[in-house]
Amino acid sequence: MSSITKKYKKTIREALKVLGKRNFVLIMHGGSFPARDGEDNGFGSINSSAGRDIIDYSEYLFDALQLGPAGKTKSSDSSPYTGTIFSGNPLFIDLKQLTGSDWNNILPEDTYNKVVQNNPQQNKGKTAYSYIVNAQNKALREAWNNFRNQKKLHKEFEQFKKSNSQWLDNDSLYEALSIDNGNDYWPMWNSELDKNLLNPKTDEEKLNAEKRIAEVKEKYADEIDFYKFCQFVLEEQLKQTQKYALKKHIKMIADRQVAFSDRDAWAYQSLFLDGWCLGCPPDYFSKDGQAWGFPVMNPDKMFNEDGSLGDGGVLMKNLYKKMFKENPGGVRIDHIVGLIDPWVYKKGSKPMPEQGAGRLYSSPEHPFLSKFAIAKLSDLDETLEPDKEKRVKTLDKEQIRKYGRLIDKIVIGAAKECGLDKNSIVCEDLGTLTNPVAAVMKEYKLQGMRLTQFVKPEKADHPYRCCNIEEDVWAMVGTHDNEPIAMWAKSMVNTHEGYLHVKNLVEDMFAGAADKDGLIVKLTNDAEFLKKVKLAEIFASKAKNIQIFFTDFFNVEDVYNRPGTSGDENWSLRLPDNYSELNPIDLGEILTIAIKARGVEFAGKHKKLIEKLNNEK
Repeated sequence: MSSITKKYKKTIREALKVLGKRNFVLIMHGGSFPARDGEDNGFGSINSSAGRDIIDYSEYLFDALQLGPAGKTKSSDSSPYTGTIFSGNPLFIDLKQLTGSDWNNILPEDTYNKVVQNNPQQNKGKTAYSYIVNAQNKALREAWNNFRNQKKLHKEFEQFKKSNSQWLDNDSLYEALSIDNGNDYWPMWNSELDKNLLNPKTDEEKLNAEKRIAEVKEKYADEIDFYKFCQFVLEEQLKQTQKYALKKHIKMIADRQVAFSDRDAWAYQSLFLDGWCLGCPPDYFSKDGQAWGFPVMNPDKMFNEDGSLGDGGVLMKNLYKKMFKENPGGVRIDHIVGLIDPWVYKKGSKPMPEQGAGRLYSSPEHPFLSKFAIAKLSDLDETLEPDKEKRVKTLDKEQIRKYGRLIDKIVIGAAKECGLDKNSIVCEDLGTLTNPVAAVMKEYKLQGMRLTQFVKPEKADHPYRCCNIEEDVWAMVGTHDNEPIAMWAKSMVNTHEGYLHVKNLVEDMFAGAADKDGLIVKLTNDAEFLKKVKLAEIFASKAKNIQIFFTDFFNVEDVYNRPGTSGDENWSLRLPDNYSELNPIDLGEILTIAIKARGVEFAGKHKKLIEKLNNEK
């Protein structure tokens, strides 16, 4: 382990408290967890022994671990942001545990050892996605065959199937149909009946569907139960992991992606808006917009006329209740805009206004979307294009309530039913926000994000700049989509853009310094110092909540996700197995800079703490 002692961790916590921090959270997606020696099977898991090592490491230092989306991913796509909404990813099952007595040795040691030995990315700090998808599946089938022939945990398995039948039956049926149709992408199935099996429109279609479901369940009974077994094992392991984490005072924060998987789109297609997809409008990065292709919930199915939840609303609330129940630290909501003021486009078209795209709830002039509009024509600044964030210029309280209905009734409602409050909701609101989204965030006092790597240094009032960051937000230097701060700092050295960033940092962080010009020169030329000051910036800010991605904390100079790319090379970065030999960021020095940035009087009041931060290492 790295040499951060328990005593020093407590000093770090004291400094965080002095700086007004409520939460200090490490971000690490499931597949990025390291492995112990001899246990690298090609994919990380918090349920593994190495996962527990990270929990141990986090004790007394972090408040929570922010995980990535945990849904089942496709064999052809490793992105966690396209996974299932209910089913968990079987890759997070720790095979090692299945070789032990708690699971009645249902997986032979020899099988497990072969999975590890054949991993092509052994000890390379990368996942081997294509390899482990197949290897894990074969190992789990062997475990399933052995499980069936013994009685241990069978009662618990049957109870699991019964308690989760609402989603488990649909997801496992899809697995059987994928086998029968020769692929797991339902739009390519030859059978129209299978495509609409859970969406019959006539009595005749309903009878045919019932007959077909019975036929498939009989033919693929073993495959269906195998799917359910994998979900059962995963849930049992997650329960034990969460129990262990809570003992160590560490909570888990889940990540709810904006997407629905193919499996979900098939199962709940009657709840989606036919012929429409979710995406992003044209911007600086994409002149044609981003055509994500994700299905869009039909507003008519979300709420009934009396304001109660419709079938779509019930589905979404059940999803969030499951997530809050399993993750007492809360839920990060990816692309909060998609729940409040989503940009939608016609399937087969580009997400551009001239091809019919628009804001689902903000397009009163649109020939089709107008039926869902909350904003009225009189609320619009019609001199602005439909994709502009300021286009909706006026909103009354009732309109804001309608825009925020899904947040209030479903997300906040689910949190409350699980004994949590709004502070357990982390809203990914990075980038441009429309006026309706900003109004809802303000009305419901939701906590958004401030990503300092994205500050526009030429704008003095930019919300990501240290002096402008509010209290009730989550501040960070980067997320899973960015280069680590060390790489960013190196790219800024001796550049005009870097100089602009440095000027702001000196203004905000070294206001009382005697030699500001000297600091500007040093920061402009010294990437290591720039990195430290940029990290100190988030702690010096007023933000009560801090998140840090594992690459930034452990000084790993590699990228986890490069937006727009695919294949085994992307989403593959892991914390190296020898991470105990790495040099993590110097929190003592960084927090010292943050304390001193609060002014001479503040620093003087905490002189002893500063001494401890620099002498206890």
